[in-house]
Amino acid sequence: MNKIYSMLGLAMKAGKVVSGEFATDKSVKSGKAWLVIVSEDASDNTKKMFSDMCEFYHVPRYFFGTKEELGHAMGKAMRSSLAITDENFAKSIIKHLGQSVNSEGEEE
Repeated sequence: MNKIYSMLGLAMKAGKVVSGEFATDKSVKSGKAWLVIVSEDASDNTKKMFSDMCEFYHVPRYFFGTKEELGHAMGKAMRSSLAITDENFAKSIIKHLGQSVNSEGEEE
């Protein structure tokens, strides 16, 4: 878990993370997002919107962490959604996410 948060922090410092509903939505639709992470405590509406959008645009989507944890990892306020805009950061985070949660966000 901590590895994922530190990777998010690194990606943030490198400028490869967009966060917040509007920015995440925009990066997915413009084809810049390689990975979308939605907090587990996001509203059902937000989860469904990003699930449907990511499926349509073929972007991997994971439910992970809480709004507070995601925001803290990026040095910002609470965030319910974020997108990784770098292929290598995305692949690395997906690898770690795959070890701790499945794509439905349930711990294995």
